Amino acid sequence: MSAALRNISEYVTVWYHPDKKIIHHQFHKFMHGQEFRDALNAGTDAMIKYGAQKWLSDDRQNSALPRVDTEWAHTEWFTRTVLAGWKYWALVLPEKIIGQMNMNREAIFYTDRGIITAKFENPAEAMAWLEKQ
Repeated sequence: MSAALRNISEYVTVWYHPDKKIIHHQFHKFMHGQEFRDALNAGTDAMIKYGAQKWLSDDRQNSALPRVDTEWAHTEWFTRTVLAGWKYWALVLPEKIIGQMNMNREAIFYTDRGIITAKFENPAEAMAWLEKQ
């Protein structure tokens, strides 16, 4: 059973799967700025509240982020999320090549800092991998 934490906007939905202890977001269209930050913060807040360690990012509809959002994610969101217990990240890559390039860089950044990361083409495979971790 899954519970939608918050349908932040038409851009994204964030879920917490209590039976699996997995945070899960799906971007419905490209977003950045405050919508992007609200989505990631909603997931981190749920991670803190429920003691989750796993995150599924369905970024198929996302693209390359502006530098200011990437810097915020690296310096503010990442630190807070690791302190909340984040250990495993299943990433469903964007459909657009520029988005794939951006998220491949992010995967390297987070992996180099201790997050166990795997990349996928569809959310079912990503969820199956996370369930085994």
